[in-house]
Amino acid sequence: MKTMDLFASEHDHSNEITGVVRKMTTQWLSGQPVQYRLPIGTQSIDLNARLGQPIRLQHTGQIFCLHCGELTNKSFGQGYCYKHFMALAQNDACIMSPELCHYDQGTCREPAWGESSCMQTHYVYLSNASSLKVGITRGGQIPTRWVDQGATQALTIARVSTRQLAGFVEVVFKKHVADKTNWRTMLKGSADVLHMAHERDRLFALAKDDLDTLVSKHGLVAIQLLTHGDVFNLEFPVTQYPEKVASFNFDKDPTVEGVLLGMKGQYLILDTGVINVRRFGGYELSVG
Repeated sequence: MKTMDLFASEHDHSNEITGVVRKMTTQWLSGQPVQYRLPIGTQSIDLNARLGQPIRLQHTGQIFCLHCGELTNKSFGQGYCYKHFMALAQNDACIMSPELCHYDQGTCREPAWGESSCMQTHYVYLSNASSLKVGITRGGQIPTRWVDQGATQALTIARVSTRQLAGFVEVVFKKHVADKTNWRTMLKGSADVLHMAHERDRLFALAKDDLDTLVSKHGLVAIQLLTHGDVFNLEFPVTQYPEKVASFNFDKDPTVEGVLLGMKGQYLILDTGVINVRRFGGYELSVG
């Protein structure tokens, strides 16, 4: 079976680069728009520098697993072949529903990965991308997690000792606030500014009984509610938001082209539509 060779598959002629795409990498500095780069093979395209310019992304028809590099006829879980979608712990159902973590039952697909990724400090947060939502992330993913979801505001509200405990706390807050971002609304412009500290205090009051029960069961060291903290304010490099959001899909049309108007979350915003780059991880593209 053909495998991904990032060096051999990649070429650069007439300002075109061909290679396997991965999720956009980002860098955030307070007070500045997020800096975006598009990894293609072993190269990386500065997208902020391409704002206002035509861009063309052409799917070659080939898809490679981001884990093993083998050619696959379909991508599973944003970039994996079926074998590794089923085998890797990072693709288990408990990643989407951390309260279902089964590490302590000895049934984790990859115990070493679980130890390094899930049995570590996590944060529960409030963010504002399309409206207020609750979510969880590892400390090392702040503020990358919020950038990837297109949030313009974010605030940590609890620090916990494991991913599962973060899931338990999130479940409590989900009774009172959404846990999903409306991606179409997010791509139509910046969300209305919220007083995040007031929202945190309001939710603490609504969830007090359930939170007290969790803290009593697991201890103050394992679950620490954060009543103070700075709000992260993020600005995205978008020159114009679309009035109507039309999304591209490489599986239906291999060519995406238009003038690059901006980046928000993991989306490229063109004057012709939007494309979720992360969804197509492992796809081989020619970009020019």
